[in-house]
Amino acid sequence: MIESRLYERGQQISAESGGEMLTATTSLLRASGDLPTASIHGCGLTFLHQMAESLGRAIDARDPNTALHSEHVAELSLLIARNLGLDDHECNLIHIAGHLHDIGKIGVTDAVLKKEGPLSTEEQLEMRCHPVIGAQIVAPVGLCATTGGIADIIRCHHERYDGGGYPAGLRGAAIPIGARIVAVADTYSAIIQNRPYRPGTTPELAMAEIERCSGLQFDPDVVETFRNTFCHGRVHVALSYAGIPASFPMPDVDVARKMAWPS
Repeated sequence: MIESRLYERGQQISAESGGEMLTATTSLLRASGDLPTASIHGCGLTFLHQMAESLGRAIDARDPNTALHSEHVAELSLLIARNLGLDDHECNLIHIAGHLHDIGKIGVTDAVLKKEGPLSTEEQLEMRCHPVIGAQIVAPVGLCATTGGIADIIRCHHERYDGGGYPAGLRGAAIPIGARIVAVADTYSAIIQNRPYRPGTTPELAMAEIERCSGLQFDPDVVETFRNTFCHGRVHVALSYAGIPASFPMPDVDVARKMAWPS
């Protein structure tokens, strides 16, 4: 089964290339998420979010081609979740998971992570380990380990709605709703950014590609919600993306943050 292969390979990569870093990262998350007073409106969740945002930036800093990617995915995921009508608790967990969705790339070697050409079969296997490694990193954190919560979202954000994704080949509603949301936000952010192997594209073309994959790679309800948000809630957001204008039409992430995140 591909999940067991990825798990075993992920364990090997963790031991070989980043064991100390992975341990330190998990310790930081555990300290932020297991506070005795942690609650949906308490200091534990707020601190966990702040730590997740910081770690997301650290992950993106490994590769200048993915600057602000984790933060962008987190804000888009939050916006989609709110517009789907999910409750504040789910929105907050999805927001945190968006920041941490690529945390498993800590265990991927630079030779693979920054490679400019196509990946070999073995390199693809290593890259596909990052959701499993990421889930392992956050699993010891109490607030991350709930069913369908942060760890599950990270593990499943590369599953496909049609069952063709990884690591477990989950299909449809078997994929946590948070992972279905992060999958759309992740893909949109990746498409509009320049990468070493291809230039970024416009937000409109990225949206068209996501709509093309509705029902195949993505949950149709999530795609429809994102499209409506994209078309009717756009504002100019100052984010730095290589090759993309600093102010391009995007949903109002600041308004969404105020609506969903407890002060």
